[in-house]
Amino acid sequence: MSNQTLTHINQRGDAHMVDVSAKSLSQREAKAEAYVEMQKETLMMIIEDRHKKGDVLATARIAGIMAAKKTAEIIPLCHPLLLTKIDVSIEPDLDHNRIHIVALCGLNGQTGVEMEALVAASTAALTIYDMCKAVQKDIIISQVRLLTKSGGKSGDFKAERL
Repeated sequence: MSNQTLTHINQRGDAHMVDVSAKSLSQREAKAEAYVEMQKETLMMIIEDRHKKGDVLATARIAGIMAAKKTAEIIPLCHPLLLTKIDVSIEPDLDHNRIHIVALCGLNGQTGVEMEALVAASTAALTIYDMCKAVQKDIIISQVRLLTKSGGKSGDFKAERL
């Protein structure tokens, strides 16, 4: 844990959007992940494309991409960003009866894209839950976290393996 101050709180303790106008442009990327754990039968239904609502993984991928672009509308103090890259990878993990989601966002800008990557991964996971809740209500979304970030004044970050 670092000793840095919270940037979204002003001297009076009020929440505010940080002014990034003085920051220089830099290439920035962030990668986040989420897991969606379920019963084997539910996972097989998704993999074998037997779901009545359609292609669960394709729908979740599109939802993640759309969510990344709308992050500033969802998270109150986020800046609206002109993302130049969004990739949402969704892979079934048959050994653990889960789906692994990795979202990557990038831009050349004055502020980072960590929240966009996290929102993309989270929304893809929530979409899988939404599409499958009629089949299984106790699906678990877990380990939503930032994996990497690069660019900007604070430098690079890489999460430790769990």
